[in-house]
Amino acid sequence: MTPQNLLIELFVEELPPKALKKLGESFAATLTESLVSQGLADADAAVTHFATPRRLGVRIENVLSRAADKAVSTKLMPVSVGLDAEGKATPALLKRLAALGADDSAVSQLRRAADGKNEVLFYDSVAPGTLLVEGLPRALETAMAKLPIPKVMTYQLADGWTTVNFVRPVHGLVALHGADVVPMSVLGLQAGRNTQGHRFEARINPVVITSADAYAEQMKDDGAVIASFAERRAEIVRQLQASAAPSGLKPIEDEALLDEVTALVERPNVLVGKFEEAYLDVPQECLILTMKANQKYFPLLDAAGKLTNQFLIVSNISPDDASAVIQGNERVVRPRLADAKFFFDQDRKKTLESRVAGLAKVVYHNKLGTQSERVTRVRAIAKWVAEQVGADVNASDRAAQLAKADLLTDMVGEFPELQGIMGGYYARHDGEDEQVAQAIADQYLVRREETEAVSNLVSEVLQIADRMETLVGIWGIGLKPTGDKDPFALRRHALSVIKSFQLLDLMASLDGNSLQLKLDELIEHALSVFPAGLLAENVAEELKLFIYERNANQMALWFDATTVSAVFSKMPPLHEVMKRLRAVKEFATLPESPSLAAANKRVGNILKKAEGEVGAAADPARFVEAAETALFAALSEIAPKADAAFAAGDYTTSLQALAALREPVDAFFDNVMVNADDPALKANRLALLNQLHQTMNRVADISRLAA
Repeated sequence: MTPQNLLIELFVEELPPKALKKLGESFAATLTESLVSQGLADADAAVTHFATPRRLGVRIENVLSRAADKAVSTKLMPVSVGLDAEGKATPALLKRLAALGADDSAVSQLRRAADGKNEVLFYDSVAPGTLLVEGLPRALETAMAKLPIPKVMTYQLADGWTTVNFVRPVHGLVALHGADVVPMSVLGLQAGRNTQGHRFEARINPVVITSADAYAEQMKDDGAVIASFAERRAEIVRQLQASAAPSGLKPIEDEALLDEVTALVERPNVLVGKFEEAYLDVPQECLILTMKANQKYFPLLDAAGKLTNQFLIVSNISPDDASAVIQGNERVVRPRLADAKFFFDQDRKKTLESRVAGLAKVVYHNKLGTQSERVTRVRAIAKWVAEQVGADVNASDRAAQLAKADLLTDMVGEFPELQGIMGGYYARHDGEDEQVAQAIADQYLVRREETEAVSNLVSEVLQIADRMETLVGIWGIGLKPTGDKDPFALRRHALSVIKSFQLLDLMASLDGNSLQLKLDELIEHALSVFPAGLLAENVAEELKLFIYERNANQMALWFDATTVSAVFSKMPPLHEVMKRLRAVKEFATLPESPSLAAANKRVGNILKKAEGEVGAAADPARFVEAAETALFAALSEIAPKADAAFAAGDYTTSLQALAALREPVDAFFDNVMVNADDPALKANRLALLNQLHQTMNRVADISRLAA
């Protein structure tokens, strides 16, 4: 039972490149998990997964040839049922033992133990450990069945009769425990130690794997294959940087493209290609997209981030003379770039404005009408938002009018990813105002960094108008997100609205103003632009809650749950959320914070149980106890300071001012009976607590901080 390292490799036809990374990780993780559950591998065993276009593999350290035996205690039946008056086994007990593979002699070995009110018979035995030759096929079947792929292929084995299912047809199986082959079969294949190397450049074919530990090196040396996905990816990154460095350029950063290219080659060889500089007259987004999406090339950028006429090719072969490979790729990319130039030139022959009418023939949603109807709604929202935030109303309306016109261009028809971006280029070509063109180009941005320079107010107006039209319309016809399904990206739209509020507030503060836009009013206005009766009821309330929930989930990444709960219970204006969270977080560090939070919770509970309407302010003439007089005096001094800081948006100072209330609040609860027998006295004390509650909870519900 000496543990040895285990290697499994499935040699298959070309696997789907975009899924390869997940397939390799899942295959290794699930197979290891199954072996661990069978006692054949350790839970903390080192695991290395392999994934290339033509293979899935895993190496697991310290795998046993046979799992350890396990003591098993089987509950049989109550003693009164299993044994007769003379202590002999009843037929029921004998039948149960026989089912477990035990004979009559086992009766004397049974153990008695209390089980609740009854005394029960237990049969103690030892279950032999699972053999690797038996457990590994089960683990492999489980790993193959759980691969994260929506569809699998059905194909026949060599006998012409047997049908099996897998991602792609499997042609080889390697299973080595140390240096020994594990005698097993899966998918009609008998395990061995032979596999195939690189299709063209393998030094030896087949590659005979001597041991599990030798696999990676043998594949690299004899098979010309870097079997590890991570190692192959790192090698591509190294070669990309090395190839770009002599020219002072840098390859475009694209993690998804890097993963896909890694999944297309087994031994990468990066080469430099060029195209005619004339194509650089086309917007670089078009050229970059066509090179990445269609050819899987890495465009090269200069130090300023501008596209050059050079690109990097990740080849799967390494000939002595790579000129033919480079020329072939240059010849292939040229028609793609020519198409992009043709689309760009043709599109500019018509203005965006001339295309707007055509949106009436483009269906947006069968319940929400055409893109033309949608544009009308977005324009109405944009003009209202522009008035609220002090943006140029005419520019905002113009941007909304032209925003979707590029949907009818040839370039966007070929590359939908360029929506908005191309509209911005075409708007500039048509002589539109720069802030209009920029707003059109910015309209599909959804994840903007905090440090991004904010310069175009019209962009934010169009962003928020477009997102709110989508949120209200799609939500209103009942297509809400459910579970992990969100086909209309409403969660992402909600985050974009939140971001727009933050940026609009920043832009207002730079001008010395405060943001006047309110979410409630925005939702209500967005609802008003839809035909009466089209949308469901309660959309405003549900959508507001949805947006705040998205914001709370977002903030939970940076703040603890109690702080988030304290702030979001008040549903403050969206642009104030971050400032309030920071203020509450700082307040929670004060030594007075726990006591005040607990007192606030107590006050809230008392007010909830109060019968009738509680007064807004206490009458000091009715005070009897010194403690209530002292609390009122402290409130009278502190509340104006806290309120003034709150009004100025200085939430940290507003909260910290409350620290001085700790002693008078503690003294009040130690010495004053709120529920006095005298109704007038009780009402006055409740009014005092109401004053205290209002003062303490303006920024957030401080009671949420109580343990």
